[in-house]
Amino acid sequence: MTRMFGTDGIRGTANVEPMTPETALALGQAVVEVLYPTATAAEPCVVVGRDTRQSGPMLEAALTAGLYSAGINVLNVGVLPTPGVAYLTRAVGALAGVMISASHNPYEDNGIKIFCTAGTKLDDALEDAIEARIHSLSSDTRPTGKGIGTPLASADSTQRYISFLKSTFRPSTPLTLHIGLDCANGAAASVAPALFEQLGMQVKMWHASPDGVNINQQCGALYPEFLQQKVRDEKLDLGFAFDGDADRLIAIDHTGGILDGDYILAICAQAMLKQELLFPPVVVNTVMANLGLEHALRKQGIVVHQTQVGDKYVMQAMHQHGAVLGGEQSGHIIFLNHHTTGDGLLTAIQVLNAVSTQRTSLAELAQVLYKFPQVLINVVLYQRDDPLNYPQVQHALQQAEDALGDDGRVLVRLSGTEPVARVMVEGPEQALIEPLAQGIAQAIASELGPV
Repeated sequence: MTRMFGTDGIRGTANVEPMTPETALALGQAVVEVLYPTATAAEPCVVVGRDTRQSGPMLEAALTAGLYSAGINVLNVGVLPTPGVAYLTRAVGALAGVMISASHNPYEDNGIKIFCTAGTKLDDALEDAIEARIHSLSSDTRPTGKGIGTPLASADSTQRYISFLKSTFRPSTPLTLHIGLDCANGAAASVAPALFEQLGMQVKMWHASPDGVNINQQCGALYPEFLQQKVRDEKLDLGFAFDGDADRLIAIDHTGGILDGDYILAICAQAMLKQELLFPPVVVNTVMANLGLEHALRKQGIVVHQTQVGDKYVMQAMHQHGAVLGGEQSGHIIFLNHHTTGDGLLTAIQVLNAVSTQRTSLAELAQVLYKFPQVLINVVLYQRDDPLNYPQVQHALQQAEDALGDDGRVLVRLSGTEPVARVMVEGPEQALIEPLAQGIAQAIASELGPV
């Protein structure tokens, strides 16, 4: 049986298993039955939030009903970024936090992410226990009467989250910048405009009018070219592009340079090191990080540890190595001295702190990293299977590795959140790596593509 949980919760087409109201209802009950024995609060509650997708209220209603039927009160915060749900879970001492979002996926999809009481994503063992419980639920022990859960007031949830974010803004010199925001018609629209205006920034804003179907639609962190052009046209100092649930960030400098998570890690690591905030001098990234990032960090005396893709695995490695900074090329950045999960809004503030600390432009700060040429190809799979199981793919992979030798690397992996295989080839020259990546992608399409 295919595992229900992927690298970032449960995800799929809304109203198709497993993203159905029936499964959401059972999931709410299973979360309580698995996590309640570890609860310490006298009256435990669960924080529930969502992004702006049309299917969000449907799944929210079903999930919340499941929680109520299991005897748990619910703090429903409505539309809020994923890291906002994680923050409030920790702040109110909730049993768990649940975010209904498919992050960067198109609006037809939806997903469910679960946080434990500490505001961190569940480990694989707990996810497996919840999934197993879904298939063995019983109505015999459900509470009745006053034992049924009730809704809790959540009027100040958004402002509490904004106040938390503002508390991490500590410029070493006065800072007023003209910035552009691309809210991806997602959850950032409920927070970002007010946040950056309260920080004293001059704000230009785009894609902050969600209608249920326009989330991530040619905008936000997945399509930074839009904000790139706006920053140039409006002569802004910098820009911040978020994804649908605002847990990742892509930055734009004043020249229009697109700065992904690798750049942001390098910039923030340098600033934190100079402020003696990077202690120990360790950064965690994933196998998708550009080789140039490792070179840039090691040059500054920073130890680098790599882990598999997924911000929860980054977090686990950070705990293992005592790191306070880690993240992914996609823009999930974790500042463990501030928060327990990747947060695009928090990351934007830390970029502003770095600009202030270094007293220079974001474009100048980005010079700390020289990226090796890299090609990334996503191959849509019509049969979900690990491409490395197929001899033709193995042969293409071996040919690429032989051609690169010690001057590059090749990575082929099955996405944990989408029905695609990801091919990444890195090397000294674009002209060399492009055909190698295409060859692997064609082999995967031949084996796992349409009949």
